[in-house]
This record gives sequence, C-alpha cells and structure tokens, in this order.
Amino acid sequence: MFKFRRPEQLDLLPYIGKWLFIASVVGGLAGCASAFFLFALDHATQWRESHRWMIWLLPVAGFAVGLVYHLIGKPVDAGNNLLIDEIHDPKKVIPLRMVPLVLGGTLISHLFGASVGREGTAVQMGAALADQLTHVLRLQREDRRILLMAGISAGFASVFGTPLAGALFGLEVLAIGRMRYDALFPCMVAAIVADQVGLAWGVIHTHYPMGEVVPVQFWSVMSVVVAGLIFGLVGLLFATATHTLGAWVKKLITYPPLRPFVGGIVIAIAVWALDSYQYIGLGIPSIVKAFEMPVAPWDWLGKMAFTVASLGTGFKGGEVTPLFYIGATLGNALAPLLHLPFAMLAGIGFVAVFAGAANTPLATIVMAMELFGPEIGPLAAIACIASYLVSGHTGIYHAQRVGRSKHRPTLPEELRLADLKRFEDEKDR
Repeated sequence: MFKFRRPEQLDLLPYIGKWLFIASVVGGLAGCASAFFLFALDHATQWRESHRWMIWLLPVAGFAVGLVYHLIGKPVDAGNNLLIDEIHDPKKVIPLRMVPLVLGGTLISHLFGASVGREGTAVQMGAALADQLTHVLRLQREDRRILLMAGISAGFASVFGTPLAGALFGLEVLAIGRMRYDALFPCMVAAIVADQVGLAWGVIHTHYPMGEVVPVQFWSVMSVVVAGLIFGLVGLLFATATHTLGAWVKKLITYPPLRPFVGGIVIAIAVWALDSYQYIGLGIPSIVKAFEMPVAPWDWLGKMAFTVASLGTGFKGGEVTPLFYIGATLGNALAPLLHLPFAMLAGIGFVAVFAGAANTPLATIVMAMELFGPEIGPLAAIACIASYLVSGHTGIYHAQRVGRSKHRPTLPEELRLADLKRFEDEKDR
C-alpha cells in the first residue's frame, strides 16, 4: 500500500521564514549601528587631523576608557573573543552595555590618535544587539549560536561594504578548517540586509583603484605564492607581537586603567619625535595611496609598530583595517621585487595579511573580488591560501578553535589557540 511521505522541502519553509525574519532584524540593527559608528568615526578622524595637538591627550583618554571598562565593562572586555567563546560554549546573553562601551571606546581611541581599526567595534555591536533577541524570541541554545554568527556577519559586512565576505567571515572565524553550513542562510541574509541598510543611511565606502591585473601564468603564480608566504609571516608576526605585548603589559602593570595611560604616553612621544602622524588612526589615505603610487618601503612596519603598541596596551578598536594598511603597503613595496603591478599586489596584500592573521582565507578571497573586481580572484586566492597556511596555528583571535589542523594531525579539535602553547608544553613533558 502506498504511504504518503511529507516532502522535506515543506519542513524547510518554516525554517526559511523564521531565519529570514530574524536575520533581517539582526541586519537592520547592525546596519543602523554601523552607519552611526562610521559617521561618528569620520567626524572624530577629521577633528584629530585638524587638531594634531590632540595626540598629547591620548594618555588621559586611554586612562578614562580603561577606568570605565575596569568599573563596569569587565564582563565584555574580551570583545570579539567573548563572542567566539559564547558561540562555542553558550552561557549567558551578552550584556547590552558592550554596544555603548566599545562604540565610545573606539571613537575616543581614534579621536586622540591610537592606531586601531573599526571591524571589532562593528562586529561586537552587531552580535551584542542580535543577542538581545535571545530572550525576546525565546531562542534555544543552537539557535542562539546562529543568531550570534549572523550578528558577526552583519557587523563585518556593514562596516566594509562587503556582504558576501561578511557572511563568510561569520562562518569561518570561529574555527580553523571548519564551517557551519546550518548558519549560511541566516548569515548571508543578515550581511546583505546590514550592508543595504548602511547604504540607505548614506554610508559611502572607500574605493580602491585597481589598475592592471596580470594574467594567470606560471611566473605570476610563483610570484604571488612568494608574496603570500611573506604576507602570512607578517600576519603571524602581528598576531604574536600583539598577544605577547598584551600579556607582558598585564604582568607589568596590574591596574588596568594605567595600561593605556602608559601606552598613550609612549605612542604620543613616538608620533611627535618621528613625525609619524600617518601611522595613527585608520590610515585610509595611506591605504589608497598604496594603490596609486609607490610608498615608503617601511610604512607597513611603522603601522604595525603603532598598532601593536595601541592594542597591546589596551586601546579599544579592531585589528582588521590596520592589517589592510600593513598588507597594502607591504604589497606595494614587494611589487618591484616580484615584477608585479604595485596596485595589484597592494590589493592582494590588503586581503592576504588579514587572511593569515585571522585564519579566514575564504572570506578574504571573496572580499578581494568584492572590493577589486573578479579578475583578481585567482591570484588573490593563491596568496590568501598561502598566507593562511604559513601563518600556522596562531591568530589575532585567541578564542578561535582548531576545527581541523592545517598540517598537524596531533592537535585535538576544539583546542583554543590561546591554549596551544600549554598543550604543546604538556605534550613535550
């Protein structure tokens, strides 16, 4: 006797409708928050650039932000790492205070001259706002994980104007070598909606002029592989230096508000003594310049030094835009040595250093095509993958897990990058 079976596609309709609604709300919230943040950031940057003396108030600003976080911000001080930990091991809803704290802290960092980025702020705002829906919609543990991932995707997409890369970033950043496809639809919807909401508010994203892209040939592939390996080592150096300085400063200065105070003094003196104003803030003009003409071959190192000093001493902000700066200027410097167009290698370096530092090769490959056009895709993919491999099991997000080891089968799954050294030490005993 024939027995009717309910088509599985009918069961997907409620799922699609549910996440279409939730992800759209998440995207709307993140898009509005990022638009406000980007407008405020532009004003803060313009004010600092027209009042260079503001750099001398950086220690006071750092102390003030550090004090606020010390008094009321301890539950959210871990930033992006808190989001990653909550997705892997959900415990409690992220406090809404994360939004104003990271927003205010980042704006103050930029206003007074710290070298930090903006992605961390947008991602944290997007995820924290999204997580407030957990109680409202009575979401279960697994749904909350997806909700947070959608918030991360929305924040990333809206701050850079790269919805496809943003969706992939929210899926890829959690664990090395593993992605959760059950969150693909919500992350994609949230990222696209957040980007469109930001554009509707009038957000204008930076255009990077891409000139000639050489064809995919043996010599160009080999040159890009070499460049990718260098980019990955620089990403490794950035992540290691930032974590090492942060740990050393915490050990040396036990009172948290004093860490950015001391860091602010060092940064202000260095900026004044070296006349290095181009290395503070986002550095967008310098990034654009790397696509237009040759730049000083040490610019990438200068930006790295000021960013490591800023993040390592506790200033709030992201790492990604400084990594874009480092990669673009390094690519510009390597172009003559590898006989490649400097604009093309600046664009590849832009994404490849980030790929190695964040362990997100797929998101950065797609980002390259969204920002610079599809023609750069094959060569950017080679560089991003080479960078990802050579950077090893390190990264700017120490809460990231090992989903599948890059090349070391002895590493256990779900190992946090922060626990890698301890695991290796115990193994060697």
